[in-house]
Amino acid sequence: MAARAVMFPVCLFVAFLLTFLSPALACIYHDYCIVGAGPSGLQLGYFFKTSGRDYVVFERSNRSGSFFELYPRHRKLISLNKRNTGKANKEFNLRHDWNSLISHDEDLLVTKYSNVVFPNADVLLKYLDDFRRKLDINVKFDTNIRNIRTVANVSAPDGHVFNMDDQNGQAYTCRNLVIATGVSNPNIPSFPGVEHAVGYESMSIDPEDYEGKTVLILGRGNAAFEVADSIYGNTNLIHMIARSRVRLAWATHYVGDLRAVNNALLDTYQLKSLDGLLETSLNDVELVKKGDKIHFTVATDDFDTPRFDNFALREPYDIVIRALGFQFDDSVFNNTAITRGKARAKKYPAIHYNYESVDHKGLFYAGTASHSLDFRKSSGGFIHGFRYTARALHRLLEWRYEGVRWPSTTYPVSQLLTVILKRINEASGPYQMFEMLGDMVLFTQDGQSFVYIEEYPVHLLHKLYDYTGLNGTAVMAVVMEYGHNFSGPGKDVFRTSRATGEPSEAHTSNFLHPVFYFYRSLPTEKMMRSRKRNDLLPVPDMLHHVVEDFLTQWEASHSHILPLRRFLENILELDLRSFFSLTCFEIAMTHTQVPEQCDRGYLQGQGLVGTPELLETARNFGMMDLAIVT
Repeated sequence: MAARAVMFPVCLFVAFLLTFLSPALACIYHDYCIVGAGPSGLQLGYFFKTSGRDYVVFERSNRSGSFFELYPRHRKLISLNKRNTGKANKEFNLRHDWNSLISHDEDLLVTKYSNVVFPNADVLLKYLDDFRRKLDINVKFDTNIRNIRTVANVSAPDGHVFNMDDQNGQAYTCRNLVIATGVSNPNIPSFPGVEHAVGYESMSIDPEDYEGKTVLILGRGNAAFEVADSIYGNTNLIHMIARSRVRLAWATHYVGDLRAVNNALLDTYQLKSLDGLLETSLNDVELVKKGDKIHFTVATDDFDTPRFDNFALREPYDIVIRALGFQFDDSVFNNTAITRGKARAKKYPAIHYNYESVDHKGLFYAGTASHSLDFRKSSGGFIHGFRYTARALHRLLEWRYEGVRWPSTTYPVSQLLTVILKRINEASGPYQMFEMLGDMVLFTQDGQSFVYIEEYPVHLLHKLYDYTGLNGTAVMAVVMEYGHNFSGPGKDVFRTSRATGEPSEAHTSNFLHPVFYFYRSLPTEKMMRSRKRNDLLPVPDMLHHVVEDFLTQWEASHSHILPLRRFLENILELDLRSFFSLTCFEIAMTHTQVPEQCDRGYLQGQGLVGTPELLETARNFGMMDLAIVT
């Protein structure tokens, strides 16, 4: 762990010179610099502020979340604004509130700004402005950061600092840098005639401009379908083309795939009402303008127009719209190449699982820019996911640079089942960042207690002790997972056998459910690297699935709690049963000895007396009668 750094000589030297040359442009230093005041930049800024760190958030526009001033173009968000869940638990409710950020202010929830399930983007803009203002987050507006470069410095923890300047020539030096700019550059492919297509970023959003028009949309994501849904009532027909087939979010469990709120065109295509979808690579196409019409041609054997007179796109179009999503803007790096993610995640910068750049130590990514880690796997590209990855990043930085251990709580071992039940039934972080963030249980050497760590990056399990400052003799990871064998694009996810309720079949669960990985010793990096393709973690010493539940409430005595309790008892080699007071009385009257769980002294020694929150949880799950401790 590196010691906490102070003001670095490089900035002091520059400041010394500039004080005489131009006092207004003296170098400004901060420990942490965040570029981008969108949702992720504000979220991380909040964590830095509450921990008392020296930080600043740079924003090139004059307001927070400026991306949402233009996008989505037709203004309807696709993140759920679920106001009612039937529960008063704030943590549980965040599972279904996909727009709010994390804070201590109970009024700073988007659910209190709109009663619409999919709000207008202007609601989010107002919310982000209030979040910044009410929480007094240090944002420097109208500051366009550029020319980011590293400067060697032996005093810095990572051996260098980051220098940069803004559009006014103001110089900044930062010990650590976090890029939270999202992915804002429109993806514009290179093919002949692409200039004849109007971009999603500049298209008219007035439906009347498409009245009686024949429209071709390039793209197959939510932006493309958003456009189709908004202009469908005015067009003659809409055709849509992309390189891959439609991936439906309800089939893949990935929120970035096509959402039902935008998919009306699938109906009109399958019911043969003129609209249609096709698949081909845009590398093989050409748009040709002839008069007022745009012709689409494909130079492949499959769609060779001279050979086939029924070529699907043989009729010309009045308008072609390019809606191919966005990619990361690396222009702030002084034209220095930034390594990109692999395969289809190449639109994001490549990063390690601690959110650190593969290019520079001390450079981190937050928010959508960090989505290469869980692209098409989890929710890290969206507010309801990256609010938790931002918190995980902050905790990693706290230990690495400030010497503050990852937050944890130590409990007596008798409370293990109760603590776990509370978390799997309430926690929103592991629920939304499934398969990416999980709770970790560290077992102590004496076997009398355990340390509970919340929302730790699952893929860093082998570095758990190094990255948290905590230790144990054995470890158990508590992770939420979907079943990988029963879902996916093209599969019938509505078949009658799509779910199971049998505890003995828990390992075949298709929907989100808790999975427990127990290791007698921490897995090694080699074990993490040698995992099978579909394995989330290395093969554990003991594994347990809690069967999926229709209500996502894992509290049924026989189906959920009993199998889990037996699993934990096998791990601990300890009886974890809890007895009702009447049962304890009957045992005391008929036996010479009673179980130690019935003994008040034992309960006091285990901390069960005077912990109302855990006792309330135990009572809710039918695990304990409060009469035995009152």
